[in-house]
Amino acid sequence: MVVVFDTETSGLSPQRHDRIIEIGALKLSNNIIIDEFSSLIDVDVPISPHAQAVHGISSQMLRGQSQPEQVFRAFQKFVGQLPLVAHNASFDRNFLHAEYARLGDRLTNKIECTLQLSRKRLANLPNHKLETVYLVLGGVVDQNIKRHRALDDARMAAFVWEKLQGFGGE
Repeated sequence: MVVVFDTETSGLSPQRHDRIIEIGALKLSNNIIIDEFSSLIDVDVPISPHAQAVHGISSQMLRGQSQPEQVFRAFQKFVGQLPLVAHNASFDRNFLHAEYARLGDRLTNKIECTLQLSRKRLANLPNHKLETVYLVLGGVVDQNIKRHRALDDARMAAFVWEKLQGFGGE
């Protein structure tokens, strides 16, 4: 089993006090989704205009949502010690580490990266953005998919993870 996840953030750097504002995750067993986790997070930081243009999440959307401590404790319970998978995992990992550090805790799960895996196994692609890899591997993007929203991006990353497992290599 693995947990494929994605985050949306208020900006690009936890070192500049940007925060996770949405997290979505899928628990997979034999590449079948058996559970999911999703939450917007009410943080008291401004969302950069660039970030908001990408994911469409506004400060108003976050008001009244769960607090970071609640969300990250629930996420920790959801994932347990399972390996985590994300596209561009270093970005998400840095933010997760910063959020758990704020709680005086650590997330120690192993994290796999579909971006790195796609670069190894699909080296000739023009780019390795999640949507590009997803489409090349046979994924279909329809109007119900909200790009750059955590749960839908986690669904795309789960598809990529599953397909890349069938390629040679590691």
